[in-house]
Amino acid sequence: MASLGERLRNFHPVRKIVYFFVGLFSYPGLAIVNKLKISGTENLRKLPPKKVLFVSNHQTYFADVITFLHIFCAVKWGKINRLGIPYYLLNPFTRVNYVAAEETMKGSFISRLFLLAGGLTVKRTWRSEGKEVRRGLDPSDTRKITRALENNWVITFPQGTTKPFAPGRKGTALIIKQIKPVVIPVVISGFWRAFNKKGLKFKKKGSLLSIVFKEPLIINYDAPAEDIMAQIMDAIEQSKKYMMMGKHHWQTTDK
Repeated sequence: MASLGERLRNFHPVRKIVYFFVGLFSYPGLAIVNKLKISGTENLRKLPPKKVLFVSNHQTYFADVITFLHIFCAVKWGKINRLGIPYYLLNPFTRVNYVAAEETMKGSFISRLFLLAGGLTVKRTWRSEGKEVRRGLDPSDTRKITRALENNWVITFPQGTTKPFAPGRKGTALIIKQIKPVVIPVVISGFWRAFNKKGLKFKKKGSLLSIVFKEPLIINYDAPAEDIMAQIMDAIEQSKKYMMMGKHHWQTTDK
């Protein structure tokens, strides 16, 4: 039986309220204090309402996901590559879930509140309380994500860390092989410079925040998980090929 928290996260009127207040709180930092450049939202206009997986690199715990939600809501209201005035928060797009580490989302009242915006908490199978203790795929976490994909869009960060060029976790590829979703690669930049790691405090105002939605990947779902993972890491520009392309890529955000 689903817990009260899980039922609330799937109750769309609750999500709408959380989106409204989180959106109002976060909008100035994204669009006024800093400059947000959005590209590729034309690739979102004709997506199906379910079985869509967004795979992205990761720079902060919360600001990345909050920006996704703003953009999805803006696209719902017909905006292309911009947020504009956030009247879209009056009727937000809520058919989306995001994957987050359980230990992160239970760390504060704010993080627990943000879970109501559609969070799917998963155990860090390679780390617990900062220690590497367990490897492998947790079946219950996999079921959470696959159930969400059957009904909604899902945002995931295959690296599971804000450290750039960390290896991707094969679990993402295994879920793709099982569900065969539409996979949209996303590349974000500038968030590590503008916000602290939790994404709730400013580090440098006036930063350029960039988020690029690429075209859906053409995936051979029968390929080995390792090959699919390599394709994803290249698409989100976190493969070894991209590591050497510019000195800004050497910036470490996981401090």
